[in-house]
Amino acid sequence: MTDAEPAGVAKESPSILTKAFDVLNSFNQNERVMTLSQLARASGLPKSTVHRLLARLVELGALEHHRSGYKLGLGLLQLGATTPAAKMRDQAIPYLVALQRWTRQTVTFAVLREFDVVYLEKLAPANSPSTLATIGARLPANCTSIGKALLAYEDLDDLAAFLPLRLPQMTPHSITNADDFVEHLRIVRKEGIAREHDEAQIGLDGVAAPVVVNGFAVGAIAITHGPTAPASGRVDAVLRDTTAQLSAHLHSYVVAAPERERLVPRTISDPPPWG
Repeated sequence: MTDAEPAGVAKESPSILTKAFDVLNSFNQNERVMTLSQLARASGLPKSTVHRLLARLVELGALEHHRSGYKLGLGLLQLGATTPAAKMRDQAIPYLVALQRWTRQTVTFAVLREFDVVYLEKLAPANSPSTLATIGARLPANCTSIGKALLAYEDLDDLAAFLPLRLPQMTPHSITNADDFVEHLRIVRKEGIAREHDEAQIGLDGVAAPVVVNGFAVGAIAITHGPTAPASGRVDAVLRDTTAQLSAHLHSYVVAAPERERLVPRTISDPPPWG
């Protein structure tokens, strides 16, 4: 019981659904196949509870058997492919491919969720440096160029009132002071381009621009490169041109069939991502 809880009120125990998601969230980029014991340790649940949940999750197609362990099932992939963000990603793919071919650098596409970015796509050359920005990864927006590009198109005065005083830090170069970060976003908004230098990962630089539909940054595209492969001086112009083309395409896509507006997050009636 916390100080804020009335006396005699017991803390609500986790539901079976919460426990099921604790198990599902135990999987990650490095642990794609896990045993019963590993899942129990990672989820913090009793092995008997995990055993019962695994049986049901397999029945539902959320998990699949894999030799002596378990893996996420293709049923989850099917569900993920039906999200509005996935549809927007499908529309963006041709533009991302063209940009990656021109730059020969790593190109990513992401959306904003609360104060984080979630990566929907990543196209990288075979010799590209390893990055934390993988498909489905969630990183603090203040540490990435793509996150800055997205947040810069929010109401910055409103954003300043909601940001925590100290922001997440991924490297010594991350901007962690909320006031400094908002002022940085004002510059990004004015220039239309966001940059990062060793802020999410030492040795990696990035540049990003927003995809704007109906006045909202519904997504953003970033180009990331290492110190030995600097981006061309024309990258800013090509990136702006790519995001402008994609913005126009998405606008036309929505106008052609008004019901498609639900497929392009966000609309004017939607709350801010951190609401």
